[in-house]
Amino acid sequence: MNADRELADRISAAVLGDTRGSEPDHLGLVRRAAHADAVVTDLLGQAVSAARGGGHSWAAIGEVLGLSRQAVQQRFGSIAPAEPVGSQTRRLGPVTAFDELYELELAGRQGWRTIGAGMLYHLVERTPTQWETKRLIWRKPATAYEQDGWTVAVRAFPWLYLVRDTGRPAEPGD
Repeated sequence: MNADRELADRISAAVLGDTRGSEPDHLGLVRRAAHADAVVTDLLGQAVSAARGGGHSWAAIGEVLGLSRQAVQQRFGSIAPAEPVGSQTRRLGPVTAFDELYELELAGRQGWRTIGAGMLYHLVERTPTQWETKRLIWRKPATAYEQDGWTVAVRAFPWLYLVRDTGRPAEPGD
């Protein structure tokens, strides 16, 4: 398929970097390929979680991936990101797509910014300033939003969560 070749070319270009006119840095290539593998593996896990959240069975996901239902469930059924939860971080939830932005707005005024997300929660970190949060469908490179002061907080396929420091002191409260 043409789209598959185009994606492979884009990933290859990102991993290879600019090696025109020079000997390739083989260890650098290994490092960038390993990083690309980690990013793609994370994206695949997010896509599987989104498919499960959308009501698709393990068997249907396995069919797409060329794996058995059992193999897909074993590989993706217990994905739980490591979460440093302490005095300056906490879980915000349960939240859904319908109320998460409202909850993040309230938390943002108190100095909490999202740094991670999972099924029905956001991981937030305490800061001394207020934060804005925006959720978009991931349609273009995340760097396109940086010119307006946004920073990518979470890539949760198909969503992209952006945060921006308002510079105002956080309101009191918890």
